[in-house]
Amino acid sequence: MASLKAALSKPFAKYVARKINKWSSKPLETQQKVFRNLISTAEHTVFGKDHNFKNITSFEEFQANVPIRDYEELKPYVERVVAGEEDILWKGKPIYFAKTSGTTSGAKYIPITKESMPTHIEAARNAILLYIHETGNAKFVDGKMIFLQGSPILKEKHGIKLGRLSGIVAHFVPKYLQKNRLPSLETNCIEDWETKVDAIVEETIHEDMSIISGIPPWVQMYFEKLIEKSSKSVGDLFQNFNLFIFGGVNYEPYRAKFENLIGRKVDSIELYPASEGFFAFQDKQDEKGMLLQLDSGIFYEFVEAEHFFDKNPSRITIADVKLSVNYVMIISSTAGLWAYNVGDTVAFTSLKPYRVIVSGRIKHFISAFGEHVIGKEVEQALKEATKNTLISVNEFTVAPQISPKEGLPYHEWLIEFENEPENEAELIEALEQSLQQQNSYYLDLITGKVLRPLKITRIKKDGFQSYMKSIGKLGGQNKIPRLSNDRKIADHLHQLNLTK
Repeated sequence: MASLKAALSKPFAKYVARKINKWSSKPLETQQKVFRNLISTAEHTVFGKDHNFKNITSFEEFQANVPIRDYEELKPYVERVVAGEEDILWKGKPIYFAKTSGTTSGAKYIPITKESMPTHIEAARNAILLYIHETGNAKFVDGKMIFLQGSPILKEKHGIKLGRLSGIVAHFVPKYLQKNRLPSLETNCIEDWETKVDAIVEETIHEDMSIISGIPPWVQMYFEKLIEKSSKSVGDLFQNFNLFIFGGVNYEPYRAKFENLIGRKVDSIELYPASEGFFAFQDKQDEKGMLLQLDSGIFYEFVEAEHFFDKNPSRITIADVKLSVNYVMIISSTAGLWAYNVGDTVAFTSLKPYRVIVSGRIKHFISAFGEHVIGKEVEQALKEATKNTLISVNEFTVAPQISPKEGLPYHEWLIEFENEPENEAELIEALEQSLQQQNSYYLDLITGKVLRPLKITRIKKDGFQSYMKSIGKLGGQNKIPRLSNDRKIADHLHQLNLTK
């Protein structure tokens, strides 16, 4: 018999679904309202005065006054906020800084304000409520839930608390979920990832886990340790586990491996959270893509990825986006980020309502020879090449080999297999076929004998974990880039002797 909590969740889920349908069915009006609110609220901030917000009445005027910036370019303003000044990017001071490790700028401090914080919490909650509304399944709310996340220990800078986003969010788990939530605060505060996962295994192995959430490669590590300790599949161990919630990376390369570890299929919900905002979540089990959060204090602009590095690339709103085009996503938000390049590329899978998939990072691509290969393409190639085979992959990354000792240059695929291919040549042929179909530039370079077909380098078991540990990025929100335009990761894997 369902508990009171499970019974009450259904009418609440229905109410939330109706509310979401209201704004998602009027997308342009919703975004216009968000835009006007952002401009009027920040009119008297330092940034607002510097960029003539007082006279901005349209998107075109905003565009003319506010150039696209990444963190480095916004940094002079952020540094003033970090130093404790008020009314710089947004009214007052932020209540948190989400601290992330930037690649070029060292630590990045992303402000989270009184207005932006609730949107992070509501979107995660609404994703689960829409799942309940769609499936009618609310039994899992009575079981235990685990969120593999960063440490909730926060530091302070000029009176503003700072930490990883997942650690900040941990302080906002609603009271009605607290009893069901694992791991304990003590375990969650362990900094060393391997020690933390071992402690989580000890705490959860005899519990009734119903929801498991986290970034796929780190959840995989947790599952493998559970199996090692119990000699049971995850599905046998947690018989009521039927919902996996994930974000951060594409689940498809991991799906077959997960189903093998669990021993059965489970429903999944994809989320698109970032320190800069909670942008989208999967609202339907049978639809591709995630519902773009148009009513969360974020105004979206898009630039075609192909033209992003042009001198004056065209900036468009959701009114003009097209299906299946690769866009760089630009946001302005109640956190005080303005025409901010998040660094992600997205593609729309639906325009009624607006749904997106994350197709990669604008910095994560290979174009050493003008091929413009992106993350979505290599993931799709691997998915198609291993379909209906026994091959399963733990982790992989792709890098260009520009100056091989002999022969033409090529793309090197560094793959850690769970189940290795019996015929590597067949796998290479299938990968090539998919890539050449998806990317005409790549096809031209192969047929024009500028590149030769890709090569596979096999990585030892847990090799990618060893690599992440060696650079101090094991666990948490850290993930392996699917591809790079240089050989930093590839060379490091070779140097650490992690190749077979």
